[in-house]
Amino acid sequence: MDKMNRRNFIGAMAAGSLAAGCRTPQGAVGAAAGTPPPQGRRARIATVCQAGRTRKSIAESLPLVMELCDRALAQQPDLVCLPENFATANMGKAPVRERAEAFNGPTLTAAAQRAKQHRCYIVCPVLRERDGKLLNSAVLFDRAGVVQGIYDKASPVTTSADYTVFEDGVTPGTPDIPVFDLDFGRVGIQICYDLGFPEHWALLRQKGAQLVLWPSAYDGGTPLWTYAYLHHYYILSSVRSGQSRLVDPCGAVLAETQPNDAVIVRDINLDYVVSHLDWNRSIPDKIKAKYGDRVDVRRPNPGSGHFLVEPVDPSVTTHALQEEFGFESSFQYHERHRLAYAAIRAGQPPPVQQALHGVRPQWGTF
Repeated sequence: MDKMNRRNFIGAMAAGSLAAGCRTPQGAVGAAAGTPPPQGRRARIATVCQAGRTRKSIAESLPLVMELCDRALAQQPDLVCLPENFATANMGKAPVRERAEAFNGPTLTAAAQRAKQHRCYIVCPVLRERDGKLLNSAVLFDRAGVVQGIYDKASPVTTSADYTVFEDGVTPGTPDIPVFDLDFGRVGIQICYDLGFPEHWALLRQKGAQLVLWPSAYDGGTPLWTYAYLHHYYILSSVRSGQSRLVDPCGAVLAETQPNDAVIVRDINLDYVVSHLDWNRSIPDKIKAKYGDRVDVRRPNPGSGHFLVEPVDPSVTTHALQEEFGFESSFQYHERHRLAYAAIRAGQPPPVQQALHGVRPQWGTF
């Protein structure tokens, strides 16, 4: 099913049963614990950079970022991510609770309407109140403009010298970081200062995230591609200053905004695998020889010993490629070592393991 037909199908299913605009979430929670991620597939994802363009009120700031969002939506993406609290970033000394929005507020309403109109997931960060607590949140709208999930920033930064007040009154969200299953894969969200807490990013990998979205006030820099490399997931940032970026699962920057271009749109496939060159030295060439441009095989970080396999042709899956060519993910490779190490440290012989690579040369070509 091509992109437009798929979207028409989704829209037809939603028509008549979902009201326009933003709806208060009922059960807007993450994917169930322990469930495997959905089959990844190709998707077009987009982000914007606010580049310091802020005004003194929501009414003035909101149109500036919505114009960028509309530019991204014109390219028919499957997901758009917006920057952290973009509509309230320059409200000066206004009490932080005055910046919090209800679900029928202007920022969330504008995002919800666009999500429904363009049948596109949109991640819209706002300050909000829940049960008397102020939260720094990223609201995930589904293709029908309905709230699918909410991530509340787990690590707001201190705004008092004695570390008793955080972001002028924001309450930390749960450290049990949720993940969300979209129709093209599993995503996680982190916000700004969450960047300084590696345990959050490791948990997202443990929960099967294939793409992590990072709305932020600042650029982020090197930690973003470090987390992408360590955990082998895509990271898409959306920032208020500096550059927004797309980083691939080997830690390579695939795209970034520029002063004269504040929008990134890129096609990726969340059905990908990162593998180690041990036992697999000839695999990249063999896949390219047979599949050509139907499969993207790249070594964006040659010194790391990893390569990434990402189908371009939707009829090709990484599972089928792994079975055909006999290679496993780098995570599987590491786990096989951990299993052996644990046995040896316990005074037992390591168990015999049968990997997909068989007995071919570990470092040579074949």
